[in-house]
Amino acid sequence: MSLRAADTVVRPPARLLTFLLTVAMAAISLVPAATPAAAATPVCVLACDTLDPSQARQESFPVPNQNLNGRRLELHVSDTDDMAWASIDDGVTGDSVWLDRSWDGGRSWEGLLGKASIPSTWTGTRTLMYNITDPRNHRRGLVRACGDAAGVGCTNWVYPTVCDTLCDGADAGRAAGDDQPVPSTTLYGRTIRLHVDQKNSMAWASIDTGGGGDEIWLDRSWDGGATWPDGSSLGRTSTPPGATTTRTAMYATRDPRGLLYGGVVRACGREAGHQEGSCTAWVRPAPTRARAAADALMASYDPYNGWWPSSWWNSAATLTSLVDFSRTTGRHDYDWVIARTFDQNKGAFAAGVRSSDAIEGDFISRSIDDSGWWAIAWIDAYDYTGDSRYLNEAVTTAKYVQQYWDTGTCGGGVWWDRERTYKNAVTNGQYLWLTTALHQRIPGDTLWLQRAKRAAAWYRSSGMINSSGLVNDGLTSACANNGSTVWSYNQGLAIGGFTELWKATGDSSLLATARTLADAAISSPALTSGGVLTESCDVGSASCDDNQKQFKGIFMRNFADLAKATGSSTYQGYVQKQADTLWAQDRSSLNALGERWAGTGPNQTDWRTQASALGALTAAAG
Repeated sequence: MSLRAADTVVRPPARLLTFLLTVAMAAISLVPAATPAAAATPVCVLACDTLDPSQARQESFPVPNQNLNGRRLELHVSDTDDMAWASIDDGVTGDSVWLDRSWDGGRSWEGLLGKASIPSTWTGTRTLMYNITDPRNHRRGLVRACGDAAGVGCTNWVYPTVCDTLCDGADAGRAAGDDQPVPSTTLYGRTIRLHVDQKNSMAWASIDTGGGGDEIWLDRSWDGGATWPDGSSLGRTSTPPGATTTRTAMYATRDPRGLLYGGVVRACGREAGHQEGSCTAWVRPAPTRARAAADALMASYDPYNGWWPSSWWNSAATLTSLVDFSRTTGRHDYDWVIARTFDQNKGAFAAGVRSSDAIEGDFISRSIDDSGWWAIAWIDAYDYTGDSRYLNEAVTTAKYVQQYWDTGTCGGGVWWDRERTYKNAVTNGQYLWLTTALHQRIPGDTLWLQRAKRAAAWYRSSGMINSSGLVNDGLTSACANNGSTVWSYNQGLAIGGFTELWKATGDSSLLATARTLADAAISSPALTSGGVLTESCDVGSASCDDNQKQFKGIFMRNFADLAKATGSSTYQGYVQKQADTLWAQDRSSLNALGERWAGTGPNQTDWRTQASALGALTAAAG
């Protein structure tokens, strides 16, 4: 049962708790039953359960082997794969070995995983590999090796302690600061507080104004407080006789080894003379604004399929936000996400798997703008990592986009789709930015520069920029401005494209166009309300669709490039205003960031709005 802040929870008397804890610890050390406690549901992280150990990229032995009636029982772990397997050696025919895996800290387990018996004439065997944790489903696991050789025995559980910068159990005296991000809760005159060391994302709990026997502990959850099977009653501590206060040790809220970054915690306590307890609200630490947003964003990433389900182009834009965060802050927590996303999505997918369209390989589909978002992401990845495969991929995808530049209709411009039904702002803003970016990164290039100059000239003469300096969505079949909605991402892409080409050529007219677009964006009520970037679907009772939720972050990325290139205090102030406002008005205690940066309702919050807000916070951090 989930508890809200200040909800009460019935706790057994202290003597009974001690007895139950003793029994539970004894049960953990016992060998498993002859049949598994529950059937194991296959887990997929970087690979799926039952991978052959010959495929392991690493091998270590983090727990001591077990002597089982003269047999050697070992647990093998590949941290690179986040998987483990078990082996038994020096045995006889019929001896067996398997893995146990627990999702609740070792209180219960899936048993007999990969069970294998030593065949005739052999003296040993091993299991297949199984995942240790399950970030896809927000579960932190433990595994151990077990065997049956004239008796049953097991190794210790591996990685029972979570480690980030510091490990579970660190003394609170080592904290770098003491933040109390949510209100305390009270119980029979006691004050229960949650403390967070934001720098190291560690947390501890305290109870004050009490007496001997009062108890305090932390709960930790990997799914935003919905469940906490492996994180209940962490550091449970009793106030000593004669004292009025005590505190727990510190516990980590991030598990980089297990690919779990956005853990949440709450402080809970019990007064000695009563059974019920009380808890604070759940909190996800915020070491910095951008890092807090990135950690919360990663809770939605699917590491097995390498994307944020289930939006294809949005995943490309989200990856770009994450890469920008990494490059700006110098943090490397998520470098693996770049490679994983590339490797898992470079191939072909049938319609309905990644997108309603078929993905034909190299991030190409009938939607030209979808392909453009991926090309932008891989250029960003190349800038950050220096890995040429990302630049090569961007070139491949950009060449595909190039095929849809057509002077036969409207004198130029790129079509939005393969069926050539629409010439619009998003596709041509992407094209201007992409052609310029490739010129800047390919030594000796002249071809992409020629294309970029042609794209800029066409864009300025196309009519998509209206008399107010705002970009409407596209052109009619008669090649006139269609008067459709002014979306922030169209404005932003144009600002970014003209800014980049100005940096590449020194042509001051390009900078003048970028400034006109930027000035219009920050002064027009179509895009800015009360100094805050506002989409038309942010107003009143309107709601934004899954595409529109991500537009503002794209604007901020490109607008911030102009602010940085020009050093304009007006532009820089606008960037900072967005970050300050959304952080103050649009953030939950779990660092979830919504669509409406001014915090008005009804608001929408999901990974798309999170990625958009991350773009704004990163822009301010840069």
